[in-house]
Amino acid sequence: MSRDSNYDHHISIFSPQGRLYQMEYALKAANLGLTGVAVAGKDSVCVVTQKKVPDRLMDPSSVNHLHALSSKTVGCCVTGGNSADCKAFVQRARYEAQKWTFDNGYSAPVQVVAKRMADIAQVNTQSAHMRPLACVALLVGIDQQDSGVWSPIVYKVDCAGHYLPYQAAASGPKEQEAVNFLEKRVEDMLDYTSDQAVRCAITCLGSVLGSDFRGSELQIAVITTETMKFQTLTEAEIEAHLNAIADDADA
Repeated sequence: MSRDSNYDHHISIFSPQGRLYQMEYALKAANLGLTGVAVAGKDSVCVVTQKKVPDRLMDPSSVNHLHALSSKTVGCCVTGGNSADCKAFVQRARYEAQKWTFDNGYSAPVQVVAKRMADIAQVNTQSAHMRPLACVALLVGIDQQDSGVWSPIVYKVDCAGHYLPYQAAASGPKEQEAVNFLEKRVEDMLDYTSDQAVRCAITCLGSVLGSDFRGSELQIAVITTETMKFQTLTEAEIEAHLNAIADDADA
């Protein structure tokens, strides 16, 4: 038996090498779910993920990984190896967002929700009687900058309590491949329209998974500076984007 195996019994025990093995296991479990991609453009932000129904007897409309928070001005894509943990994350995020709205009189900014959920996740790593949630969240929204300009932003929150703003981000088993794809286009993203941001995210997801999609196999949501609402696209709207991507590829 390895010497380090004695240090993975509790989440609060460091190994001699300074590692928290239970947190490493939690991060690995959080990346066992579906792949999600979020892209912020010039005046909009979108998030795209797969839609897989685990059982043919299930109602497909009950399978959902995109959720509105904070009076629909902030949304998130939650993926992970444990669907119950994803549901618990969304419920707590909604509670924290609505509490901020009640206390302050306006909708919670995405940065506030991301920071609060990251703080809660970090506290769960400090006590042996707690367990991190095996999920990763991509939070999207339109935040007001110090200059007063409203701009789209993506935040990524993991089960260890990290949270950072991104121009584009990915989560799930194909995260690194998706990040490599997005890094090549990051300079162009600042000028992306809503449609271009959506098509970039779809193309990224299709590229890293090596497959073509149908409208029923994707979930997409968009927030624009015009509507300021977290809106999920219908299957027909998704098909229109897929057809546009196919036409561009043939051109």
